[in-house]
Amino acid sequence: MDRPRTRVAEPGERFDAACIAVPIPAAEAAIATHAPRAREAVFDLTGTMEQPVAAMREHAPDRERLSLHPLFSPGNEPGNVPVVIDGDGPVGRTVTETLADRGNNVFETTVEEHDRAMETVQARTHAAVLAYAIAAEPIPEGFHTPVSERLAATADGLLDGTPQVYADIQAAFDGAEDVAAAVEEIATADREHFEGLYERAGRDRPREK
Repeated sequence: MDRPRTRVAEPGERFDAACIAVPIPAAEAAIATHAPRAREAVFDLTGTMEQPVAAMREHAPDRERLSLHPLFSPGNEPGNVPVVIDGDGPVGRTVTETLADRGNNVFETTVEEHDRAMETVQARTHAAVLAYAIAAEPIPEGFHTPVSERLAATADGLLDGTPQVYADIQAAFDGAEDVAAAVEEIATADREHFEGLYERAGRDRPREK
């Protein structure tokens, strides 16, 4: 497959669709700048949904609007792709159908559901795994349990990423404070309290809806 061609857009040049794929803190400004260039559709891939959707409504009120969040790195496709369709139309349907044809699980959600879910699947998860990576010490080969081996591999995957991206995520979503509070409670628990925490976690552990 030929690589997509890239070039710098000319001032005032317009396109059928504008795709905003920038770091989270730059999303609103990028949408304000580039949404007016779109004739038919604007969509973003920035990772949050509340602010980008509001910005697209403001700067592209008469165009198709989608907010998509591929929950994987490019090298790990296919995967889950939640999408908020804020202005339906043929361009957006082509985008979502193409993603689905590539094997991705594309599903509709709401701004509120997505951003609340990211507090767990990103902010809490990343904080917990990073805390393990910081606290863990090197061990001789062969000492891993199945649990520690999986967690170490997860930490390696996290640390292969870009620090700035993970910092943007932590700044955008709540959740890390909950992990810190849980770790503090575990660290200071006596035996009986620890057993109670373990039982409560098993009873109340998150499950898919």
